[in-house]
Amino acid sequence: MWTYHNPVAIHAGPGRLDRLPELLAGRDCLLVTFPEAESLGLVQQLRQRLGSRLRGVVDGIAPNPDVQWLAPLYDRVHREYAEVPCIVALGGGSAIDSAKALMCATPTRRFSELLQALEQGLALPAAGHKALIAIPTTAGTGSEVTPWATIWDQAAGRKHSLHQHWTWPEAAIIDAQLMQSLPAGATLASGLDALSHALESIWNRHRNPVSTALAVNAARRTLATLPALMQDLGSLPLRSRMAEAALMAGLAFSNTRTALAHSLSYDITLRHGVAHGIACSFSLPLVLEMALGADDEADAALLSIFDAATGELAVQRLRNFLEGLGVATDPAHYGLPGDEWQQLLQSAASGPRGRNFIRTLE
Repeated sequence: MWTYHNPVAIHAGPGRLDRLPELLAGRDCLLVTFPEAESLGLVQQLRQRLGSRLRGVVDGIAPNPDVQWLAPLYDRVHREYAEVPCIVALGGGSAIDSAKALMCATPTRRFSELLQALEQGLALPAAGHKALIAIPTTAGTGSEVTPWATIWDQAAGRKHSLHQHWTWPEAAIIDAQLMQSLPAGATLASGLDALSHALESIWNRHRNPVSTALAVNAARRTLATLPALMQDLGSLPLRSRMAEAALMAGLAFSNTRTALAHSLSYDITLRHGVAHGIACSFSLPLVLEMALGADDEADAALLSIFDAATGELAVQRLRNFLEGLGVATDPAHYGLPGDEWQQLLQSAASGPRGRNFIRTLE
């Protein structure tokens, strides 16, 4: 028996940003976005569509939301925009994850209570929270269709996963026109994040037939589209196909969560400064090799992605794909020699995401 659930209303296609006023349904909103959104003309696009309904703009969102700057921002938002009922998150995973933290209302409207809930795994009172409409400008994180947000505490060397019943976005707008200015490095990292989400939802103890079908489609689209997109960053058709691949990957892992590759990635990002999309994807051939043979249905799905008759061929094709995009697949390249890599592997396997992996590591 299995269940698939995703409550996010999805509006996809070039020009779908025009649906935003309709989705707000007369509500005022606060825009949460990244610093370059103004110079790229994205903030002006929202101002033109929303007029006075846009009550404020928070545009200082940095990569990897950290408690050091998120805490004062949270307190300011809940002080100055307490009555604004909706947040519009425009950007990549960091903007959307930050918005998920900002949408949560603690009893005193102070971040310290939210941080305590994160540290202790507590549920917040189910009232007073803002709604969220997510508009990704990258094709990869899937945060627009999941309830999770990654919040970092780099000073303490920790990562928190935010998940409350209301942190699902109310709606997601997938408009590839908003992704055309994304530079090459971010395009690559986000695209590989999508591939990782797809594969991680297959070699996963919580997979189901719907999530697997979405993941296979997402992975095959990414393999076919990302190399071409890296050669033609301005192509709207390729951006649209990559956006759809990332969306399907998000829909897949929204029901399974991620697994071993992501569990490995967090420490690599925190301690070695490797961008998340690279940190969670360079190890994919190594994890695929470990996953194969654990489950016949998972094997069939994984082999079909790479049009491979054997696991060895699938691993080699995945390694060739990554290295063809300039991504090294040897952990030593990222400052992780053999002994340190094995220690990290064992530690990651015992973490919350690592335990989702289809095989138990000895």
